[in-house]
Amino acid sequence: MRPGDLGLRTMPLATGVGIALAIVAAGAATLWLMGQPVFCKCGTIALWSGDIYSNQNSQQFADPYSFTHITHGLLFFFALLPTARWLATSWRLVLAALIEVSWEISENTDAVINRYREATISLDYFGDSVLNSSFDVLFCLLGFSIAARLGWKVAAAFIVVTEIGLALTIRDSLLLNIIMLIHPVEAIRVWQTAR
Repeated sequence: MRPGDLGLRTMPLATGVGIALAIVAAGAATLWLMGQPVFCKCGTIALWSGDIYSNQNSQQFADPYSFTHITHGLLFFFALLPTARWLATSWRLVLAALIEVSWEISENTDAVINRYREATISLDYFGDSVLNSSFDVLFCLLGFSIAARLGWKVAAAFIVVTEIGLALTIRDSLLLNIIMLIHPVEAIRVWQTAR
């Protein structure tokens, strides 16, 4: 039996969005059960937290790293594109939600939190709030949708502008974050901490 014979080539978009939102809710419940705070422990709820060195980073609805989650969605769309013969776009959206929720859960484990604190500029990182993590997944799904509607040229332009913009404004980006997590470079760390 081929994947196309399983009925995965079609699914209404509304159904895919509904399943993706259920995955976001399941991820939020998992993080809450893991002990992550629902909202910022600081007692403030805000739409935006622009200071990556504050106690509200990764705690509010959005922060500069939200742009990297949009990039995740753009990249997931194109990484999953080879499966388009067998999987409808709505199924690929569900897969993107599963991948991003899995990352959010692993990112909030003690091992990854400690790795961030040891290897990146996130010295005071203690994990995401459930609110922030849930919106990170929603930003990823937004990126996926942008790529599906507007194509690779817009996606590539967004990624380049975002990476350069974040590097210039917060001295971090998705690429720099990956480098520092996998193989920390002292010169990058020095540059990032020179505020």
